[in-house]
Amino acid sequence: MIRKLSVDSRLVAVGALAEVLADCVEGGASVGFVHPFSVSDAEAYWRRAAPGMDVLLIAGDGDSIDGTVSLRFAEFPNALHRAEVLKLLIHRRARGRGLATALMKAVETEAAAAGRSTLVLDTATGTDAERLYLQLGWEVSGVVPRYCLMPDGTPNSTTVMHRLL
Repeated sequence: MIRKLSVDSRLVAVGALAEVLADCVEGGASVGFVHPFSVSDAEAYWRRAAPGMDVLLIAGDGDSIDGTVSLRFAEFPNALHRAEVLKLLIHRRARGRGLATALMKAVETEAAAAGRSTLVLDTATGTDAERLYLQLGWEVSGVVPRYCLMPDGTPNSTTVMHRLL
C-alpha cells in the first residue's frame, strides 16, 4: 500500500525510514552516502530532510516501511512546472514485488496533481535503478562522468534523466 506522509507523521516514521535507507546503502545503492554508514546516520539524515520534502511517499503495511520516494518542487517563478524525484529506496527484503514501480507511478501522480509536468532525477549509471527508470519511460538527459561515489568509495558516472507528464 502506498501512502503519503503528512509533515507531522514524517518525524514519527524516521526510525523506519532510516532502516530502509541504511539497508540500501549497505546493499550498495548509490543514494548519497558512503561506508561507514549506520542507522543512526540515516536517522540524522531523515530528521533533517523529511520535514522539508514537498511530498514523501512510503510503501508498506501498518508501521512497516518497505520503500519510499520523495518529491521536491522547484521554487523559482520560471520553474513552477518542474519537480525533482529524490530517494527512491526499496528495502532488500521487499524487492521484486513491484514497489519501486508503484512508488514511481504514485510520485508522478502527485507531481501532476500539483501542476508539475517536468520531472527530473539522477541515478548512478549502470545500476538496476537506471534500468527501472528507462523501463518506466524516463529519458536520459545526459551522463556526468565520475559524478558520484558508490558506497564503497568507487567513483561512478551519474545519469541525469527526465520525464514529461
